Amino acid sequence: MPILLGIAYASKKREKLEELSKASISIDEGIIGDRRGSSNQRQITVLFKNDWIDACKELGKDIPWIYRRANLFVSDLRARECSNRRILIGDVILRVNFETDPCSVMDNQHEGLMKALTPMWRGGVCCSVIKGGEIIVGEKIKLD
Repeated sequence: MPILLGIAYASKKREKLEELSKASISIDEGIIGDRRGSSNQRQITVLFKNDWIDACKELGKDIPWIYRRANLFVSDLRARECSNRRILIGDVILRVNFETDPCSVMDNQHEGLMKALTPMWRGGVCCSVIKGGEIIVGEKIKLD
């Protein structure tokens, strides 16, 4: 069963992401304190461990997941499996809106990362919040 492996946010643009063990999520703000939370279709970004491992293998490096600058890190799923679905984490419901396109900021994090994240939705997905609540690292995740 998929598990929430990590939570991260940045309060300002290009600021280093801060990892959290738990977070509050709201319909209006996404992860409370995250700078992108009010962005309608892209309130929360989700990265999937299996996709991240593939990108790291392509680069020949083990890179920390927060280099992707995603909000959530999830095990045992792939981004493409989540297309047009909802992600349920405890009481929280996220609607997957589209693939997260890797940008040039990824190459600032690690040379070649943008290209390695491009195939097969490896960069993750962008979501909007349907129902808010609290999430905790280690929680089980379901697709609806």
